[in-house]
Amino acid sequence: MGEPEGGTRAAVDVIDLLLAQHARIEQLFRDVLDAQGEQRRQRFEDLVRLLAVHETAEEEVVHPFARVRVDAGAEVVQARLAEERLAKQLLVRLAEAGTDAPDFEDRFIELRDVVLLHAKREERYEFPHLRQATDARTRERMADAVRLAEMVAPTRPHPGIESAAANILLGPGLAIVDRIRDAIRARLRQPA
Repeated sequence: MGEPEGGTRAAVDVIDLLLAQHARIEQLFRDVLDAQGEQRRQRFEDLVRLLAVHETAEEEVVHPFARVRVDAGAEVVQARLAEERLAKQLLVRLAEAGTDAPDFEDRFIELRDVVLLHAKREERYEFPHLRQATDARTRERMADAVRLAEMVAPTRPHPGIESAAANILLGPGLAIVDRIRDAIRARLRQPA
């Protein structure tokens, strides 16, 4: 992971990092709905990629930590993982049908509602308790771990792979396959 010129990097709190990603995800939902044709497809692919890497990093870094450090952490995390699994299932169906599908907008709005509710629940039931249970340095190290996890995360949703162990075991192989698929699709879309 490179640092800005001068060799220093501003410390980032993991919760602040995730909140910024939640805001970016919400903006991408609006962008997809506002776009048409090729622009919609591209924005949707950007959203799919961000959701996939974001959730993988949460599943590998944040949720395992919250499970043991937050009061009732196991129950809180289990509920978030169930929400993530539902969102992944909806996302896979949307991606398979494509942005030109006649019911894309209706299904996309359903996905948006599920994802944004999930984010709000993380922000209410997980993040504040995680902030209380950790010090600033720990949250900075967690942010670094999240960024590293995102660098090697799959770029497509994989329902059923929500645990840290499954992500660590299967994630790198899935990431390679996803990234090769992404490169092939991008190449096929380039003009001759």
